[in-house]
Amino acid sequence: MLHGWDNFFIMAGTTLIGLVFVAVTVGTGFSKSSIVHGTRGFLTPTLIRFSGVLFLSLAVLAPWPSARPIGIILTLGGLAGLAYQIKVIVGRHKVGLILLDWHDWLPHVGVPALGSGSLIAGATGLLAERSFAPYAIAGAAVLLLFAGIYGAWDLTLWMIKNREKT
Repeated sequence: MLHGWDNFFIMAGTTLIGLVFVAVTVGTGFSKSSIVHGTRGFLTPTLIRFSGVLFLSLAVLAPWPSARPIGIILTLGGLAGLAYQIKVIVGRHKVGLILLDWHDWLPHVGVPALGSGSLIAGATGLLAERSFAPYAIAGAAVLLLFAGIYGAWDLTLWMIKNREKT
């Protein structure tokens, strides 16, 4: 079912991962105490989302004997993504990085949750041999890439804004 999608997943797996490393270099010179909350709040979820897209892309590109193993792996990956999203929300509340505006909730909470949901839908569609499955999996990759890019951008802006406080 994933025949012909090779180029898409190769591009998705390699696109924009370096953006995180650019954002991290902006933070050099911060004291450890001032950067730890921002790192936990923005950098780790961003890295997890980029790593998730990379894992998804590599898993889809592997020559599986059938759709069953990849369907199971991607279903578990989507469920893990939803569980991690809940952990991120709880963790941000604990350290006071609460997102008050809808325009903050959408890219930091809604888009990653929708991406994980799309991955679960695509993976179960793959198991059921439904034609929508590759599109749902590709949609998940795009949504998680978008969430990662937005997270890297927010991290960069947070570091620049807080540079004077160190």
